[in-house]
Amino acid sequence: MGPADEFEQEARRRGFRRIAGVDEAGRGPLAGPVVAAAVILPVHADLPGIDDSKQLSEVERERLYPLILDRAVSVGIGSADAGEIDALNILEATRLAMARAIADVTPPCDYVLTDAVTLPAIRLPVRPIIKGDAVSLSIAAASIVAKVTRDRMMAGFHETFPQYNFLSHKGYGTAEHLRMLGCFGPCAVHRRTFGPVREAIDSVGASELGPSGPAVSLHRRA
Repeated sequence: MGPADEFEQEARRRGFRRIAGVDEAGRGPLAGPVVAAAVILPVHADLPGIDDSKQLSEVERERLYPLILDRAVSVGIGSADAGEIDALNILEATRLAMARAIADVTPPCDYVLTDAVTLPAIRLPVRPIIKGDAVSLSIAAASIVAKVTRDRMMAGFHETFPQYNFLSHKGYGTAEHLRMLGCFGPCAVHRRTFGPVREAIDSVGASELGPSGPAVSLHRRA
């Protein structure tokens, strides 16, 4: 059946007017940022074909991305880079990216729907929904925006660090990526607290690591 706007309508019946669906992309990879999007849709938004980003092909996501940006009331983007993920842990870094995405929304939202993530630091009503990207239209829209944004960031990292082939696997722990980690060790955008990256550091040795360049920060601050 796909996502609908029932949760958004319920919030409007309670008096809220700018309901943001929030979701992230990139909690599982070994490299790159975790990216969050916050999307406020108009009442009864017309977005045919929208779904949880994981259920869509790359072609479908790229088709829907500009449609969402065009029809949304507002879209905010936030991210937490690999250094922040290592310092905080992936859950807290995800919350930080989501907070930055919410802060990036203009006009500001007055109610937040998330895909199961609680946001204790947000001073707004927040409703976490299990499998929210499969049932809420605005969360599904946010999942697509976050995924496309992160994939484009990883394509940029591919230009800087072509030896890892980020363009193909987007930083996830594929067999190819693990082989490249074994050959070159981690670069500046690898998450050094994640097990396979730690193992690569131990096996290659800090003095033998391949080129990493300066630390890279991608998040958009409020």
